[in-house]
Amino acid sequence: MGFSLLLKKASLAGAFFVSAIWLPGAQAFCPAPRGLTPVAVQRVVDGDTLRLSDGRSVRMIGLNTPELGKQGRTDEPFAVVARKRLEALVAASDGRVGVLPGVESKDKYGRTLAHLYSIDGANLEAQMLAEGLGFQVAVAPNVDLVACQQAAERSARQARLGVWRQSPVLKAEQINASGFAVVSGRVSKVQRNRDGVWIELQDSLVLRVVPNLLGHFDVSALERLKGQPVEARGWVVDRSRRGGLKPGQARWLLPLTDPAMLQAAP
Repeated sequence: MGFSLLLKKASLAGAFFVSAIWLPGAQAFCPAPRGLTPVAVQRVVDGDTLRLSDGRSVRMIGLNTPELGKQGRTDEPFAVVARKRLEALVAASDGRVGVLPGVESKDKYGRTLAHLYSIDGANLEAQMLAEGLGFQVAVAPNVDLVACQQAAERSARQARLGVWRQSPVLKAEQINASGFAVVSGRVSKVQRNRDGVWIELQDSLVLRVVPNLLGHFDVSALERLKGQPVEARGWVVDRSRRGGLKPGQARWLLPLTDPAMLQAAP
C-alpha cells in the first residue's frame, strides 16, 4: 500500500493554504550561496523536476514529490498541487532560477542534480518541503543541505500541511509495492556481514547499508537498534523480482545511503 492509498480520502481543496508566494521564514532554512547566475526555466515537469531554457533537465536535490500519473495510473495526492506550486514559485522568480549542481551532478537518467534558488535567494526545495508538498530525501553524496531541508520538512509535519495532513507513514508490514515510502517498524534483527549492515523490521522489510557507505554511519549505533522503533525512508525494492529471495528473508529492501534516511520513530 503506497502513501497515495492512505491519502486517497484527503481533499485537495483546502488541504493547505499559503497566504503569500513565499512562505514566511522558509528562506532561512537553506540560504543561497553568492554568485549564482539565474537561468530561464522552459517548463516545470513535475513538483521536483524542471527543464531549463539551455536544455538541461534538472532534478531537485533533497526533494521527492508525489508522482503524477503515467501509463494509466492515477496522480498521487498532492502531485498536481506540487507541480502547480513549483510553477507559481518559478513565475514569482521572474521565470528564472539559480542552479547549484550537486557533488554528483548527474543521475542515471542524465538529468542535472541541483539545488534551485529564486532570484531573491530562497531555496526552492526548502520552500516546497516547508509547505508539505514533498518529502526530504538524502542520497549520498548530495547531502550538503540535509539539515536545513529536514528543518523545513519538520515545520510542515508539525503543522500537518500537505502530505502530512494525514500521516503517510506506512508500517513495515503494510508494504506491498516498490517505490518511495516512509516506513516505521520495530527492529527485529541487525546483522553485519561482507555485504554491509542489514536491519530487519518485523520480518517484513530489511534496511541495508552497503560496505562502501558504512563510513558515513555510526555502525555501533546501528548494531544497538534491535528492539527499537525506527522510521526510515527511501525507495523500496522487491527482492523477489530479482530471483534472489531465499526462504526466511524479508521480501522488501530499502537501501540506506545516508544516516538522515533513518531515525528514531517519532
